[in-house]
Amino acid sequence: MAEVKASLISGVVLAFLNSAVLAFVEDLDDTFKDTRVNDIWLVDFYAPWCGYCKKLEPVWYEVGVELRSSGSPVRVGKMDATAYSGMASEFGVRGYPTIKLLKGDLAYNYKGPRTKDDIVEFANRVAGPAVRALPSKQMFEHMMKRHDVLFVYVGGESPLKEKYNDVASELIVYTYFFSASEEVLPESMSLPELPAVIVFKDGAYFTYDEYEDGSLSSWVNKERFQGYLQIDGFTLYELGETGKLVAIAVVDEKDPTEESGRLKALIQRVAKEYREHFNRDFQFGHMDGNDYINSLIMGEVTVPSVIILNTSNEQYFLPGEPIETMEQLVQFISSVLNGSAQAYGGDGIIQRIKRVAFDARSTIMSVFRSSPLLGCFLFGLPLGVISLMCYGICTAESDDGSDDIDALKREGLTDEEEEEEEERQRAAELEGPDDGENEEEDVGEKDPEVKKTD
Repeated sequence: MAEVKASLISGVVLAFLNSAVLAFVEDLDDTFKDTRVNDIWLVDFYAPWCGYCKKLEPVWYEVGVELRSSGSPVRVGKMDATAYSGMASEFGVRGYPTIKLLKGDLAYNYKGPRTKDDIVEFANRVAGPAVRALPSKQMFEHMMKRHDVLFVYVGGESPLKEKYNDVASELIVYTYFFSASEEVLPESMSLPELPAVIVFKDGAYFTYDEYEDGSLSSWVNKERFQGYLQIDGFTLYELGETGKLVAIAVVDEKDPTEESGRLKALIQRVAKEYREHFNRDFQFGHMDGNDYINSLIMGEVTVPSVIILNTSNEQYFLPGEPIETMEQLVQFISSVLNGSAQAYGGDGIIQRIKRVAFDARSTIMSVFRSSPLLGCFLFGLPLGVISLMCYGICTAESDDGSDDIDALKREGLTDEEEEEEEERQRAAELEGPDDGENEEEDVGEKDPEVKKTD
């Protein structure tokens, strides 16, 4: 009896906790458009049949609990984009799931990893001011420890500050932006002029130069990554938005070798020592395994090796010989930069056809690997039906075959031959009755002679 009571109590407690968790995420309907204006909302637009949406659902409830318990002003909701398609279209939803932070008249898309920590960090960053002040050296040092890349505006009111604020409002989805006075910065820093925009990363700092770096937005977008990264599929997708080529050491970190470590070290040295030469055009890093790279180039890259990707047009470059020294690596990168290196791949029509065929083959192979019986049913049954239909069409007999043969014979004659053939047929028709009459007359003439003889 005690066990039954304990199980009932635990069931009630679990039900209560589940209902409490669900309360942190609000179900939204078509009235949301009118009621959202005065609040900051983090919304998941989903479809009930979407597998990725179902995978995100438990994470989304964790996000709701985290933001509510931390006192964040961000409210968390979810909307069935198939039931309220008009509302979803107004917010620019084109795929599922789509995560947006709605702040006043602005809507910010979340494109990061779908983990609780990453989503919460995004919500807190975008919900706050676009530019945060650093009032003291202690605050500056604290932020330097928290962030790998730190953008800071130094100076008073100026046109550069207005540009900085605009860029911060645009790119706050990717990184933080700060402002500070010159006194807050380390004493070892010396700025040639003020105002200035500075990025702190890789143990150093770099100043924006309008004449050399172009637009501030483009410069920030390219500098928001560390000089050397561990790259995965998502990071490579983000790097594509910078317009940079990506130089990658493809290694196997599960089975590290001396060659892998050497290539990684070479890439890191080039990223640091040749920053002035290559930083504007190249991002450096390493990738664990070659599966993702192989799917991109529709081929196979050896491990370990070096490859340079152009994510804007799907081209890639491979060294003509194994990379043994840093000089060889620098020469290879320079050849890609000046256009003398052999380019492979691309986004031409032939490559697109190859991509369709490659993706179809990959999909079929993945289905057969995961479930051979399901693969046989999905692909074997339609092929069998099509084969039977083709066999039936090819073996069907025609009822009017003789007519077709006569028609073919007539088609083989010339116009003069056709006329002669028709005349012969008419003559034959006319001669037939005359011969019969003549025979009857002959018989009639012979009858009297026969009678006389008798």
